[in-house]
Amino acid sequence: MATLRTFGPEREAEPAKEARVVGSELVDTYTVYIIQVTDGSHEWTVKHRYSDFHDLHEKLVAERKIDKNLLPPKKIIGKNSRSLVEKREKDLEVYLQKLLAAFPGVTPRVLAHFLHFHFYEINGITAALAEELFEKGEQLLGAGEVFAIGPLQLYAVTEQLQQGKPTCASGDAKTDLGHILDFTCRLKYLKVSGTEGPFGTSNIQEQLLPFDLSIFKSLHQVEISHCDAKHIRGLVASKPTLATLSVRFSATSMKEVLVPEASEFDEWEPEGTALEGPVTAVIPTWQALTTLDLSHNSISEIDESVKLIPKIEFLDLSHNGLLVVDNLQHLYNLVHLDLSYNKLSSLEGLHTKLGNIKTLNLAGNLLESLSGLHKLYSLVNLDLRDNRIEQMEEVRSIGSLPCLEHVSLLNNPLSIIPDYRTKVLAQFGERASEVCLDDTVTTEKELDTVEVLKAIQKAKEVKSKLSNPEKRGGEDSRLSAAPCIRPSSSPPTVAPASASLPQPILSNQGILGDE
Repeated sequence: MATLRTFGPEREAEPAKEARVVGSELVDTYTVYIIQVTDGSHEWTVKHRYSDFHDLHEKLVAERKIDKNLLPPKKIIGKNSRSLVEKREKDLEVYLQKLLAAFPGVTPRVLAHFLHFHFYEINGITAALAEELFEKGEQLLGAGEVFAIGPLQLYAVTEQLQQGKPTCASGDAKTDLGHILDFTCRLKYLKVSGTEGPFGTSNIQEQLLPFDLSIFKSLHQVEISHCDAKHIRGLVASKPTLATLSVRFSATSMKEVLVPEASEFDEWEPEGTALEGPVTAVIPTWQALTTLDLSHNSISEIDESVKLIPKIEFLDLSHNGLLVVDNLQHLYNLVHLDLSYNKLSSLEGLHTKLGNIKTLNLAGNLLESLSGLHKLYSLVNLDLRDNRIEQMEEVRSIGSLPCLEHVSLLNNPLSIIPDYRTKVLAQFGERASEVCLDDTVTTEKELDTVEVLKAIQKAKEVKSKLSNPEKRGGEDSRLSAAPCIRPSSSPPTVAPASASLPQPILSNQGILGDE
Protein backbone atom coordinates (compact mmCIF):
# COMPACT_ATOMS: atom_id res chain seq x y z
CA MET A 1 0.00 0.00 0.00
CA ALA A 2 1.25 3.48 -0.81
CA THR A 3 2.12 5.57 2.22
CA LEU A 4 0.33 8.89 2.54
CA ARG A 5 1.92 12.25 2.09
CA THR A 6 0.62 14.51 4.83
CA PHE A 7 -0.63 18.09 4.95
CA GLY A 8 1.68 20.67 6.46
CA PRO A 9 4.39 23.22 5.77
CA GLU A 10 7.30 20.85 6.36
CA ARG A 11 7.59 18.92 3.13
CA GLU A 12 10.26 16.69 1.70
CA ALA A 13 11.77 17.48 -1.70
CA GLU A 14 9.96 15.81 -4.57
CA PRO A 15 11.56 12.42 -5.27
CA ALA A 16 12.89 11.71 -8.73
CA LYS A 17 10.51 9.82 -10.98
CA GLU A 18 11.57 6.47 -12.38
CA ALA A 19 10.35 4.28 -15.23
CA ARG A 20 11.36 0.64 -15.59
CA VAL A 21 10.40 -1.89 -18.25
CA VAL A 22 9.53 -4.88 -16.08
CA GLY A 23 8.30 -7.31 -18.71
CA SER A 24 6.40 -7.84 -21.92
CA GLU A 25 3.51 -9.83 -23.35
CA LEU A 26 2.49 -10.95 -26.81
CA VAL A 27 -0.85 -9.54 -27.96
CA ASP A 28 -2.04 -10.92 -31.29
CA THR A 29 1.02 -10.43 -33.54
CA TYR A 30 2.87 -7.73 -31.62
CA THR A 31 4.71 -7.33 -28.32
CA VAL A 32 3.48 -5.01 -25.56
CA TYR A 33 6.04 -3.72 -23.06
CA ILE A 34 5.03 -3.33 -19.39
CA ILE A 35 6.39 -0.15 -17.81
CA GLN A 36 6.41 0.43 -14.05
CA VAL A 37 6.46 4.12 -13.15
CA THR A 38 7.50 5.21 -9.65
CA ASP A 39 6.76 8.61 -8.13
CA GLY A 40 7.74 8.60 -4.47
CA SER A 41 5.61 5.96 -2.76
CA HIS A 42 3.16 5.79 -5.66
CA GLU A 43 3.63 3.21 -8.42
CA TRP A 44 1.61 2.31 -11.49
CA THR A 45 1.99 0.32 -14.68
CA VAL A 46 1.59 1.40 -18.30
CA LYS A 47 1.59 -0.82 -21.37
CA HIS A 48 2.88 0.27 -24.80
CA ARG A 49 3.96 -1.43 -28.00
CA TYR A 50 7.16 -0.36 -29.79
CA SER A 51 5.25 1.78 -32.30
CA ASP A 52 3.98 3.92 -29.37
CA PHE A 53 7.59 4.52 -28.31
CA HIS A 54 8.41 5.45 -31.90
CA ASP A 55 5.54 8.00 -32.08
CA LEU A 56 6.64 9.48 -28.75
CA HIS A 57 10.20 9.80 -29.98
CA GLU A 58 9.19 11.52 -33.22
CA LYS A 59 7.22 14.14 -31.28
CA LEU A 60 10.03 14.77 -28.77
CA VAL A 61 12.56 15.13 -31.59
CA ALA A 62 10.30 17.69 -33.27
CA GLU A 63 9.26 19.59 -30.14
CA ARG A 64 12.26 19.28 -27.82
CA LYS A 65 15.10 18.55 -30.26
CA ILE A 66 16.29 15.41 -28.47
CA ASP A 67 18.86 13.09 -30.06
CA LYS A 68 17.32 11.15 -32.97
CA ASN A 69 19.46 8.11 -32.14
CA LEU A 70 18.30 7.87 -28.52
CA LEU A 71 15.56 5.33 -29.31
CA PRO A 72 16.58 1.71 -30.14
CA PRO A 73 16.01 1.09 -33.89
CA LYS A 74 13.19 -0.94 -35.42
CA LYS A 75 13.68 -4.60 -36.29
CA ILE A 76 11.63 -6.18 -39.04
CA ILE A 77 12.88 -9.78 -38.95
CA GLY A 78 12.40 -11.70 -35.71
CA LYS A 79 10.87 -8.71 -33.95
CA ASN A 80 8.96 -10.96 -31.51
CA SER A 81 11.84 -13.35 -30.76
CA ARG A 82 12.56 -13.75 -27.05
CA SER A 83 16.15 -12.59 -27.31
CA LEU A 84 15.23 -9.42 -29.21
CA VAL A 85 12.36 -8.65 -26.85
CA GLU A 86 14.57 -9.02 -23.75
CA LYS A 87 17.24 -6.75 -25.29
CA ARG A 88 14.63 -4.23 -26.33
CA GLU A 89 13.16 -4.21 -22.78
CA LYS A 90 16.55 -3.10 -21.42
CA ASP A 91 17.11 -0.56 -24.21
CA LEU A 92 13.65 0.98 -23.81
CA GLU A 93 14.16 1.27 -20.05
CA VAL A 94 17.40 3.15 -20.61
CA TYR A 95 15.58 5.37 -23.11
CA LEU A 96 12.85 6.29 -20.62
CA GLN A 97 15.33 6.95 -17.81
CA LYS A 98 17.32 9.30 -20.07
CA LEU A 99 14.15 11.18 -20.98
CA LEU A 100 13.15 11.66 -17.34
CA ALA A 101 16.68 12.79 -16.48
CA ALA A 102 16.63 15.24 -19.37
CA PHE A 103 13.46 16.93 -18.06
CA PRO A 104 13.80 16.97 -14.24
CA GLY A 105 11.50 19.96 -13.78
CA VAL A 106 8.38 20.01 -15.93
CA THR A 107 7.87 16.80 -17.89
CA PRO A 108 6.93 17.46 -21.55
CA ARG A 109 3.23 17.00 -22.12
CA VAL A 110 3.65 14.19 -24.67
CA LEU A 111 5.94 12.22 -22.33
CA ALA A 112 3.66 12.85 -19.33
CA HIS A 113 0.70 11.42 -21.24
CA PHE A 114 2.77 8.46 -22.44
CA LEU A 115 3.55 7.58 -18.81
CA HIS A 116 -0.04 8.31 -17.65
CA PHE A 117 0.93 11.21 -15.40
CA HIS A 118 -2.55 12.67 -16.05
CA PHE A 119 -4.02 9.69 -14.16
CA TYR A 120 -1.57 9.16 -11.30
CA GLU A 121 0.96 12.00 -10.87
CA ILE A 122 0.13 15.21 -8.99
CA ASN A 123 1.27 17.72 -11.61
CA GLY A 124 -0.22 15.73 -14.47
CA ILE A 125 -3.56 15.30 -12.70
CA THR A 126 -3.96 18.99 -11.89
CA ALA A 127 -2.86 20.05 -15.39
CA ALA A 128 -5.44 17.74 -16.98
CA LEU A 129 -8.18 18.97 -14.60
CA ALA A 130 -7.28 22.62 -15.20
CA GLU A 131 -7.45 22.14 -18.96
CA GLU A 132 -10.81 20.37 -18.70
CA LEU A 133 -12.25 23.23 -16.66
CA PHE A 134 -10.70 25.83 -18.96
CA GLU A 135 -12.67 24.29 -21.81
CA LYS A 136 -15.91 23.20 -20.09
CA GLY A 137 -16.04 24.95 -16.72
CA GLU A 138 -18.38 27.79 -17.67
CA GLN A 139 -20.71 25.39 -19.43
CA LEU A 140 -20.88 23.11 -16.36
CA LEU A 141 -21.54 26.02 -14.02
CA GLY A 142 -24.18 27.50 -16.30
CA ALA A 143 -26.05 24.20 -16.59
CA GLY A 144 -26.07 23.74 -12.81
CA GLU A 145 -24.87 20.17 -13.18
CA VAL A 146 -23.31 17.97 -10.52
CA PHE A 147 -19.53 17.91 -10.94
CA ALA A 148 -17.96 14.52 -10.20
CA ILE A 149 -14.35 14.33 -9.05
CA GLY A 150 -12.18 11.65 -7.46
CA PRO A 151 -10.29 11.77 -4.15
CA LEU A 152 -7.00 11.40 -6.06
CA GLN A 153 -7.76 14.55 -8.06
CA LEU A 154 -8.64 16.49 -4.90
CA TYR A 155 -5.50 15.15 -3.21
CA ALA A 156 -3.42 16.35 -6.16
CA VAL A 157 -4.94 19.85 -6.05
CA THR A 158 -4.42 20.00 -2.28
CA GLU A 159 -0.78 18.97 -2.68
CA GLN A 160 -0.20 21.49 -5.47
CA LEU A 161 -1.53 24.31 -3.31
CA GLN A 162 0.64 23.18 -0.39
CA GLN A 163 3.77 23.22 -2.55
CA GLY A 164 3.49 26.94 -3.22
CA LYS A 165 4.76 26.61 -6.79
CA PRO A 166 3.71 28.90 -9.68
CA THR A 167 0.15 28.10 -10.77
CA CYS A 168 1.32 27.55 -14.35
CA ALA A 169 4.75 25.92 -14.17
CA SER A 170 4.42 24.36 -17.64
CA GLY A 171 3.94 27.67 -19.40
CA ASP A 172 0.67 26.47 -20.96
CA ALA A 173 -2.09 28.88 -19.88
CA LYS A 174 -4.73 26.15 -20.26
CA THR A 175 -3.18 24.15 -17.42
CA ASP A 176 -3.06 27.07 -14.96
CA LEU A 177 -4.23 26.04 -11.48
CA GLY A 178 -6.26 29.24 -11.42
CA HIS A 179 -8.88 27.64 -13.67
CA ILE A 180 -9.54 25.04 -10.96
CA LEU A 181 -9.75 27.61 -8.16
CA ASP A 182 -12.10 29.85 -10.13
CA PHE A 183 -14.38 26.89 -10.85
CA THR A 184 -14.42 25.54 -7.29
CA CYS A 185 -15.26 28.98 -5.88
CA ARG A 186 -18.51 29.02 -7.87
CA LEU A 187 -19.52 25.33 -7.98
CA LYS A 188 -22.81 24.45 -6.22
CA TYR A 189 -23.16 20.68 -6.72
CA LEU A 190 -20.25 18.33 -5.97
CA LYS A 191 -19.83 14.55 -5.99
CA VAL A 192 -16.67 12.88 -4.66
CA SER A 193 -16.51 9.12 -5.25
CA GLY A 194 -13.56 6.96 -4.27
CA THR A 195 -12.74 3.44 -5.37
CA GLU A 196 -12.43 0.31 -3.26
CA GLY A 197 -8.95 -1.19 -3.46
CA PRO A 198 -6.05 0.14 -5.54
CA PHE A 199 -6.86 2.85 -8.08
CA GLY A 200 -6.44 1.77 -11.70
CA THR A 201 -3.12 0.01 -12.29
CA SER A 202 -1.48 1.75 -9.31
CA ASN A 203 -0.83 0.93 -5.67
CA ILE A 204 -2.68 4.10 -4.64
CA GLN A 205 -5.45 3.48 -2.09
CA GLU A 206 -7.61 6.35 -3.26
CA GLN A 207 -10.16 6.05 -0.46
CA LEU A 208 -7.43 6.77 2.14
CA LEU A 209 -6.00 9.90 0.54
CA PRO A 210 -6.33 13.19 2.46
CA PHE A 211 -7.84 16.19 0.71
CA ASP A 212 -9.12 19.67 1.51
CA LEU A 213 -12.56 20.92 0.42
CA SER A 214 -12.12 24.50 1.64
CA ILE A 215 -11.44 25.61 -1.97
CA PHE A 216 -15.20 25.20 -2.57
CA LYS A 217 -16.98 28.38 -1.46
CA SER A 218 -20.57 28.07 -2.75
CA LEU A 219 -21.62 24.44 -2.31
CA HIS A 220 -25.33 23.69 -1.92
CA GLN A 221 -25.15 19.91 -2.32
CA VAL A 222 -22.31 17.45 -1.64
CA GLU A 223 -22.19 13.68 -2.03
CA ILE A 224 -19.13 11.80 -0.75
CA SER A 225 -18.66 8.04 -0.93
CA HIS A 226 -15.82 5.58 -0.35
CA CYS A 227 -13.51 8.12 1.27
CA ASP A 228 -12.10 8.14 4.81
CA ALA A 229 -13.99 10.88 6.66
CA LYS A 230 -11.05 11.30 9.05
CA HIS A 231 -8.90 12.49 6.12
CA ILE A 232 -11.39 15.02 4.73
CA ARG A 233 -10.67 18.61 5.63
CA GLY A 234 -12.45 21.85 4.88
CA LEU A 235 -16.01 20.54 4.54
CA VAL A 236 -17.09 22.74 7.45
CA ALA A 237 -16.17 25.78 5.33
CA SER A 238 -19.44 25.13 3.45
CA LYS A 239 -21.64 25.51 6.55
CA PRO A 240 -23.16 28.83 5.40
CA THR A 241 -24.45 27.46 2.07
CA LEU A 242 -24.71 23.65 2.21
CA ALA A 243 -28.33 22.40 2.18
CA THR A 244 -27.87 18.71 1.29
CA LEU A 245 -25.04 16.45 2.44
CA SER A 246 -24.47 12.75 1.80
CA VAL A 247 -21.48 10.87 3.23
CA ARG A 248 -21.68 7.11 2.62
CA PHE A 249 -19.22 4.23 3.00
CA SER A 250 -16.84 6.68 4.68
CA ALA A 251 -17.51 7.40 8.37
CA THR A 252 -17.27 5.63 11.73
CA SER A 253 -19.08 8.39 13.68
CA MET A 254 -21.32 11.38 13.09
CA LYS A 255 -18.74 13.65 14.75
CA GLU A 256 -16.19 12.87 12.05
CA VAL A 257 -18.48 14.51 9.53
CA LEU A 258 -20.34 17.21 11.47
CA VAL A 259 -17.73 18.42 13.95
CA PRO A 260 -14.25 17.16 12.99
CA GLU A 261 -12.68 19.87 15.15
CA ALA A 262 -14.28 18.39 18.29
CA SER A 263 -11.24 16.19 18.86
CA GLU A 264 -9.22 19.33 19.56
CA PHE A 265 -11.41 20.45 22.49
CA ASP A 266 -12.38 18.93 25.82
CA GLU A 267 -15.80 20.57 25.92
CA TRP A 268 -17.73 22.31 23.15
CA GLU A 269 -21.21 23.71 22.61
CA PRO A 270 -23.07 24.82 19.49
CA GLU A 271 -23.22 28.50 18.74
CA GLY A 272 -26.28 30.23 20.15
CA THR A 273 -26.87 27.99 23.18
CA ALA A 274 -26.76 29.09 26.80
CA LEU A 275 -23.37 28.03 28.11
CA GLU A 276 -23.31 25.98 31.29
CA GLY A 277 -20.06 24.91 32.91
CA PRO A 278 -16.59 25.03 31.40
CA VAL A 279 -16.60 25.21 27.58
CA THR A 280 -13.39 25.33 25.58
CA ALA A 281 -15.02 25.98 22.19
CA VAL A 282 -18.20 27.34 20.62
CA ILE A 283 -18.86 25.62 17.28
CA PRO A 284 -20.95 27.27 14.51
CA THR A 285 -23.99 25.27 13.39
CA TRP A 286 -24.77 24.01 9.89
CA GLN A 287 -27.34 26.75 9.47
CA ALA A 288 -28.47 25.85 5.93
CA LEU A 289 -28.41 22.03 6.15
CA THR A 290 -31.86 20.44 5.83
CA THR A 291 -31.04 17.01 4.36
CA LEU A 292 -28.36 14.65 5.70
CA ASP A 293 -27.60 11.13 4.45
CA LEU A 294 -25.14 9.17 6.59
CA SER A 295 -26.35 5.74 5.48
CA HIS A 296 -24.08 2.78 4.77
CA ASN A 297 -21.41 3.73 7.30
CA SER A 298 -20.11 2.19 10.53
CA ILE A 299 -21.86 4.58 12.92
CA SER A 300 -22.73 3.02 16.29
CA GLU A 301 -24.45 5.95 18.04
CA ILE A 302 -26.36 9.13 17.38
CA ASP A 303 -23.96 11.41 19.21
CA GLU A 304 -24.27 14.99 20.45
CA SER A 305 -23.03 16.41 17.14
CA VAL A 306 -26.70 16.49 16.03
CA LYS A 307 -26.95 19.69 18.08
CA LEU A 308 -25.11 21.34 15.19
CA ILE A 309 -27.81 20.51 12.59
CA PRO A 310 -30.93 22.15 14.10
CA LYS A 311 -32.65 22.71 10.74
CA ILE A 312 -32.50 19.10 9.56
CA GLU A 313 -35.77 17.85 8.05
CA PHE A 314 -34.63 14.63 6.37
CA LEU A 315 -32.13 12.34 8.15
CA ASP A 316 -30.98 8.97 6.79
CA LEU A 317 -28.96 6.77 9.17
CA SER A 318 -29.88 3.45 7.58
CA HIS A 319 -27.43 0.57 7.22
CA ASN A 320 -25.31 1.43 10.26
CA GLY A 321 -24.81 -0.22 13.66
CA LEU A 322 -27.12 1.86 15.88
CA LEU A 323 -28.27 0.16 19.10
CA VAL A 324 -30.43 2.94 20.56
CA VAL A 325 -32.15 6.13 19.40
CA ASP A 326 -30.67 9.09 21.22
CA ASN A 327 -30.18 12.89 21.00
CA LEU A 328 -32.81 13.41 18.30
CA GLN A 329 -34.84 15.65 20.62
CA HIS A 330 -32.56 18.45 19.42
CA LEU A 331 -33.96 18.19 15.87
CA TYR A 332 -37.22 20.13 16.12
CA ASN A 333 -37.73 20.28 12.35
CA LEU A 334 -37.18 16.57 11.64
CA VAL A 335 -40.04 15.06 9.62
CA HIS A 336 -38.39 12.15 7.78
CA LEU A 337 -36.16 9.65 9.60
CA ASP A 338 -34.66 6.46 8.19
CA LEU A 339 -33.21 4.10 10.82
CA SER A 340 -33.65 0.93 8.77
CA TYR A 341 -31.16 -1.92 8.91
CA ASN A 342 -29.50 -1.09 12.20
CA LYS A 343 -29.52 -3.07 15.47
CA LEU A 344 -32.40 -1.41 17.30
CA SER A 345 -34.27 -3.66 19.74
CA SER A 346 -36.30 -1.14 21.77
CA LEU A 347 -38.38 1.95 21.01
CA GLU A 348 -39.24 2.96 24.57
CA GLY A 349 -39.70 6.70 24.97
CA LEU A 350 -39.32 7.35 21.26
CA HIS A 351 -42.10 9.96 21.28
CA THR A 352 -40.01 12.19 23.56
CA LYS A 353 -37.36 12.45 20.83
CA LEU A 354 -39.49 12.49 17.66
CA GLY A 355 -42.37 14.82 18.37
CA ASN A 356 -43.10 15.98 14.80
CA ILE A 357 -42.00 12.97 12.76
CA LYS A 358 -44.15 12.10 9.72
CA THR A 359 -42.16 9.35 7.98
CA LEU A 360 -40.30 6.73 10.01
CA ASN A 361 -38.44 3.77 8.53
CA LEU A 362 -37.51 1.08 11.08
CA ALA A 363 -37.23 -1.86 8.68
CA GLY A 364 -34.53 -4.48 9.18
CA ASN A 365 -33.97 -4.08 12.94
CA LEU A 366 -34.45 -6.41 15.94
CA LEU A 367 -37.81 -5.06 17.12
CA GLU A 368 -40.27 -7.33 18.95
CA SER A 369 -42.37 -4.60 20.58
CA LEU A 370 -43.97 -1.43 19.19
CA SER A 371 -44.90 0.11 22.54
CA GLY A 372 -42.72 3.18 22.00
CA LEU A 373 -44.70 4.32 18.93
CA HIS A 374 -48.11 4.92 20.50
CA LYS A 375 -47.67 8.70 20.96
CA LEU A 376 -46.22 9.64 17.57
CA TYR A 377 -49.39 11.50 16.68
CA SER A 378 -48.02 13.15 13.50
CA LEU A 379 -46.81 9.88 11.94
CA VAL A 380 -48.07 9.26 8.40
CA ASN A 381 -45.74 6.59 6.99
CA LEU A 382 -44.27 3.71 9.03
CA ASP A 383 -42.07 0.89 7.70
CA LEU A 384 -41.56 -2.05 10.09
CA ARG A 385 -40.76 -4.84 7.64
CA ASP A 386 -38.00 -7.36 8.39
CA ASN A 387 -38.26 -7.22 12.18
CA ARG A 388 -39.23 -9.78 14.88
CA ILE A 389 -42.81 -8.76 15.67
CA GLU A 390 -44.85 -11.86 16.57
CA GLN A 391 -47.93 -10.73 18.53
CA MET A 392 -50.92 -9.02 16.94
CA GLU A 393 -51.37 -7.10 20.20
CA GLU A 394 -48.26 -5.08 19.31
CA VAL A 395 -50.12 -3.51 16.39
CA ARG A 396 -52.55 -1.92 18.87
CA SER A 397 -49.73 0.47 19.81
CA ILE A 398 -50.01 2.11 16.38
CA GLY A 399 -53.72 1.43 15.76
CA SER A 400 -54.83 4.64 17.46
CA LEU A 401 -52.39 6.99 15.68
CA PRO A 402 -54.69 9.56 14.00
CA CYS A 403 -52.61 10.39 10.90
CA LEU A 404 -51.08 7.02 10.02
CA GLU A 405 -51.81 6.06 6.42
CA HIS A 406 -49.04 3.71 5.22
CA VAL A 407 -47.78 0.75 7.26
CA SER A 408 -45.53 -2.12 6.25
CA LEU A 409 -45.16 -5.26 8.39
CA LEU A 410 -43.93 -7.72 5.77
CA ASN A 411 -41.41 -10.40 6.76
CA ASN A 412 -42.30 -10.31 10.45
CA PRO A 413 -43.42 -13.51 12.19
CA LEU A 414 -46.96 -12.16 12.51
CA SER A 415 -47.23 -11.72 8.73
CA ILE A 416 -47.71 -15.49 8.30
CA ILE A 417 -50.73 -15.61 10.65
CA PRO A 418 -53.93 -16.67 8.83
CA ASP A 419 -56.00 -13.64 7.77
CA TYR A 420 -53.01 -11.45 8.72
CA ARG A 421 -54.12 -8.41 6.73
CA THR A 422 -57.65 -8.18 8.09
CA LYS A 423 -56.48 -8.81 11.66
CA VAL A 424 -53.94 -5.99 11.37
CA LEU A 425 -56.47 -3.63 9.77
CA ALA A 426 -58.96 -4.40 12.54
CA GLN A 427 -56.56 -2.80 15.02
CA PHE A 428 -57.21 0.57 13.33
CA GLY A 429 -60.95 0.49 14.09
CA GLU A 430 -62.93 3.08 12.15
CA ARG A 431 -59.77 4.19 10.26
CA ALA A 432 -59.17 0.79 8.65
CA SER A 433 -60.32 2.07 5.25
CA GLU A 434 -57.74 4.90 5.40
CA VAL A 435 -54.73 2.61 5.98
CA CYS A 436 -52.60 1.16 3.18
CA LEU A 437 -50.95 -2.01 4.51
CA ASP A 438 -47.79 -3.40 2.88
CA ASP A 439 -48.15 -1.12 -0.14
CA THR A 440 -51.54 -2.67 -0.94
CA VAL A 441 -54.78 -0.66 -0.86
CA THR A 442 -57.44 -2.10 1.43
CA THR A 443 -60.29 -3.79 -0.49
CA GLU A 444 -64.04 -3.67 0.24
CA LYS A 445 -63.97 -7.39 0.99
CA GLU A 446 -61.25 -6.86 3.59
CA LEU A 447 -63.24 -4.03 5.16
CA ASP A 448 -66.29 -6.29 5.41
CA THR A 449 -64.18 -8.90 7.18
CA VAL A 450 -62.78 -6.21 9.48
CA GLU A 451 -66.34 -5.25 10.47
CA VAL A 452 -67.09 -8.90 11.30
CA LEU A 453 -63.92 -9.15 13.40
CA LYS A 454 -64.82 -5.95 15.24
CA ALA A 455 -68.32 -7.27 15.96
CA ILE A 456 -66.91 -10.56 17.26
CA GLN A 457 -64.43 -8.69 19.46
CA LYS A 458 -67.18 -6.46 20.84
CA ALA A 459 -69.34 -9.47 21.59
CA LYS A 460 -66.46 -11.09 23.46
CA GLU A 461 -65.99 -7.96 25.54
CA VAL A 462 -69.71 -7.78 26.42
CA LYS A 463 -69.76 -11.47 27.32
CA SER A 464 -66.66 -11.02 29.48
CA LYS A 465 -68.30 -8.18 31.42
CA LEU A 466 -71.54 -10.10 31.89
CA SER A 467 -69.69 -13.17 33.17
CA ASN A 468 -67.77 -11.05 35.70
CA PRO A 469 -70.31 -8.67 37.33
CA GLU A 470 -68.10 -7.87 40.36
CA LYS A 471 -65.33 -6.57 38.13
CA ARG A 472 -67.86 -4.59 36.08
CA GLY A 473 -69.36 -3.03 39.19
CA GLY A 474 -65.94 -2.02 40.50
CA GLU A 475 -65.03 -0.43 37.20
CA ASP A 476 -68.34 1.50 37.09
CA SER A 477 -67.82 2.91 40.58
CA ARG A 478 -64.26 4.01 39.76
CA LEU A 479 -65.42 5.69 36.55
CA SER A 480 -68.19 7.62 38.33
CA ALA A 481 -65.75 8.85 40.97
CA ALA A 482 -62.97 9.97 38.63
CA PRO A 483 -63.21 13.42 36.99
CA CYS A 484 -62.89 13.53 33.17
CA ILE A 485 -59.53 15.17 32.49
CA ARG A 486 -57.78 15.00 29.12
CA PRO A 487 -54.17 13.93 29.66
CA SER A 488 -51.51 16.27 28.34
CA SER A 489 -50.26 13.53 26.03
CA SER A 490 -53.64 13.00 24.32
CA PRO A 491 -53.58 13.14 20.54
CA PRO A 492 -54.58 16.40 18.85
CA THR A 493 -58.23 16.60 17.84
CA VAL A 494 -57.38 18.00 14.39
CA ALA A 495 -55.26 15.86 12.11
CA PRO A 496 -53.06 17.39 9.39
CA ALA A 497 -54.96 18.11 6.20
CA SER A 498 -52.69 15.95 4.09
CA ALA A 499 -50.76 12.89 5.16
CA SER A 500 -48.78 12.67 1.96
CA LEU A 501 -45.16 13.75 2.23
CA PRO A 502 -42.63 15.08 -0.25
CA GLN A 503 -40.00 12.43 -0.72
CA PRO A 504 -36.55 13.33 0.62
CA ILE A 505 -33.82 14.19 -1.87
CA LEU A 506 -31.68 11.42 -0.46
CA SER A 507 -32.38 7.71 -0.46
CA ASN A 508 -30.35 4.55 -0.01
CA GLN A 509 -29.03 5.24 -3.53
CA GLY A 510 -27.58 8.62 -2.59
CA ILE A 511 -28.38 12.07 -3.94
CA LEU A 512 -28.03 11.11 -7.58
CA GLY A 513 -29.50 7.62 -7.39
CA ASP A 514 -26.79 6.35 -9.73
CA GLU A 515 -25.27 3.63 -7.56
